[in-house]
Amino acid sequence: MAIKNVIFDIGNVMTVFAWEQHFKNHGITGETFEKVKRATVGNPVWNEIDRGVLSLEEIIRKMSAIEPSVASEIREIMTDMRGMVTPEDFAIPWVQELKARGLNVYYLSNFSEQARKDCADALEFTKYTDGGVFSYLEKLIKPDKAIYQLLLDRYDLVAEESVFLDDTEKNLKPAQELGIHTIHVLHHEQAVEELEALLNQ
Repeated sequence: MAIKNVIFDIGNVMTVFAWEQHFKNHGITGETFEKVKRATVGNPVWNEIDRGVLSLEEIIRKMSAIEPSVASEIREIMTDMRGMVTPEDFAIPWVQELKARGLNVYYLSNFSEQARKDCADALEFTKYTDGGVFSYLEKLIKPDKAIYQLLLDRYDLVAEESVFLDDTEKNLKPAQELGIHTIHVLHHEQAVEELEALLNQ
């Protein structure tokens, strides 16, 4: 069955998830860096900001309870996410090129309301797509199979006619179980090559 729909994850697929640089931009280095990392991106509570159920204030409190000595730094990087997700030059041309070939293009991403607001420049490519799903709006996050099914249902997509590209391997299995083709993105050139091979089958 020919591929008609290309579904992109966002972070490290169509943008750069530059959390390390974001910390450094706020002067967070050394031992403080490790503590902030442990309480934020290195902790399961990080997923909750993308789920969109808890308020940002509730999430900051939970993170600060993990590493109380860096509570002020946690608040700083969580309330100002500018620079945490940065644009990739190839994103818009890639979408446009796929669209010109008659393909439908969508996004499916674990993403928070704060990041969407503060990193809007990195999401410019989404304006050129046919639509998509941000986790925080749906109160669902990958790898919950329900978020993949939601995308299929919302846009009336046939799973076997679709391919999903994600940089996190565990996020691919639920898509595969639904019948969606998948590509594990290691870097852009590899993703393009594998996508082209699939489209040309």
